[in-house]
Amino acid sequence: MINEHPNPSKCYDWIRNNWHDLNQMSVDEMCGSIRALSDLIGGTFDYSISQVPDRGEFISFRDYDKKALQDIIDESDVSGVTYDYDVVGALRKGNPSDALKSLHEETDYIYSDEGLQELCEDNEYEFNTEGESILKDTIINH
Repeated sequence: MINEHPNPSKCYDWIRNNWHDLNQMSVDEMCGSIRALSDLIGGTFDYSISQVPDRGEFISFRDYDKKALQDIIDESDVSGVTYDYDVVGALRKGNPSDALKSLHEETDYIYSDEGLQELCEDNEYEFNTEGESILKDTIINH
């Protein structure tokens, strides 16, 4: 257990260096939100997003029905995930790429010591004295 490890920081460093996709589910949810919003408002969309900020990242919508966007009353009805609020709100403000801020903040938390401690406790991950994960015929679902 992480709380019993003599050096949890070693474990956190090992996780950061070996488990690079801890927030991939959120990336997938944001992509789903973008696609679902496009289904509602029409037009075309394009995006390139990542868990961490990248200068090539963007979200764009073109030739969409602005009235259909304004008619969305409950943003959570778009695809049913939290990112619906971010994507709809950012597009309404004219800069859909602003929705990436919440994704990056979530990734920062997940890879913080506090976020990794929570991950380890919730999943009862164990580590050897060098801080490396001990996998005993277990598939890690991160």
